[in-house]
Amino acid sequence: MSCEPVRDGAFESIPIIDLEDAFSEDEALRRALAQKIRMACMDVGFFYVKNHGIAQHCLDEVLRVNKEYYSLPTEEKMKLHHKTVPNFKGYSPPLEANIQPGNKGDLHEGFRIGWEEKYEDPVVENASRDGVMAGANVWPDTPKDFRTACMDYYHGALTVGKKLFCLFALALDLPETYFNDKTMYSAATMRTLHYPPQPDAPDDKILGIGAHTDFVCFTILWQQIGLEALQVLNSREQWINVPPLAGTLVINLGDQFARWTNDIFKSTVHRAMNKNIVDRYSIALFFGTDYEVNIEPIYTCVTAEKPATYPAITAGEYVKQRLKAMYNNK
Repeated sequence: MSCEPVRDGAFESIPIIDLEDAFSEDEALRRALAQKIRMACMDVGFFYVKNHGIAQHCLDEVLRVNKEYYSLPTEEKMKLHHKTVPNFKGYSPPLEANIQPGNKGDLHEGFRIGWEEKYEDPVVENASRDGVMAGANVWPDTPKDFRTACMDYYHGALTVGKKLFCLFALALDLPETYFNDKTMYSAATMRTLHYPPQPDAPDDKILGIGAHTDFVCFTILWQQIGLEALQVLNSREQWINVPPLAGTLVINLGDQFARWTNDIFKSTVHRAMNKNIVDRYSIALFFGTDYEVNIEPIYTCVTAEKPATYPAITAGEYVKQRLKAMYNNK
């Protein structure tokens, strides 16, 4: 399989990929599925997945606790403000971040967590797993089951991410286990997000989140059903809607994967604005490698005609640089 150049990117819709064959013992079926993913990664950089394995009850519970959490008074949420705890974990209020230079801020609030054993003591920190991004998770006192619901979803999405890494390896003509030793401690951060209504949007410099690409290898996004907000930019400068579809998650590639694949896979610009008249909730799990892994172009994506474009950088340093820029972009 050769690493063809990225195509023209003039997509008008987001492909839907069924992950059922990802769990097949038939390698031919897994490779055929990986080829579909490869095409989506080169053409669009976004795709839906169905049959992902996360139970509806898990999704219902994480939505419930986040609705309750974001309804708390601001002063209560600010007790875990991310600037008072290590490495951006915890709560961020509306308009504090500004991911698109020139805008006035992103109109959403979020809560960020990192890797943690599902049932371990949440105050125990293992810095060797976090490296440059070290810092234990922090958890609110209310709702009481906030941690449980978030960790249930986090680990479910983590399982999806690990399976996707196997498929991405096949899609890049690599051994299926190529990424296993690079994702042993699952350097994945998750943000639950609340977007207030913005039905009239009088100021085009204030979006739910401005136009951007994601930092890491890929993002697993759950969207609340019935409330459109996400849009993806194609090569014709057209914004393509990515409506929530029942039973699916949205996968989008990030800049680390673009660097790693020497721009074979696309990291596509996207934005979100809640033009609905009700609050909108979503959950993004940003899936990267272990933080000490060097990100440099993979050998199957480098040829004499397409030499390596990017210098090596550790994943942790790269993510930290991008987060600092996001919170100092106003």
